[in-house]
Amino acid sequence: MSCESVIDTHKTLSVLSAKVLEGVAAGSSTIQLASELYLSRQGVEYHVNVMLRKFKVPNRVALVSRVYSMGMFDHTAWPPAVLPEYIR
Repeated sequence: MSCESVIDTHKTLSVLSAKVLEGVAAGSSTIQLASELYLSRQGVEYHVNVMLRKFKVPNRVALVSRVYSMGMFDHTAWPPAVLPEYIR
């Protein structure tokens, strides 16, 4: 069975959500992410909240932990990078 066939399509992220997640995992603040990604603070919070619901976790720490445990991050990279097969 190939890796692609076991990826849950409900767990794929948009390019922008993946960038927000990578920033959260790297420890960036909402304001830092907003500046880097040319979003408002509310825009960053929107993406974070969508991912919290999607992955059924209560906070950012749990989000990063869940995504890491699912194998969605390239574990050899710093700062964290979402693997391309999880980005739509």
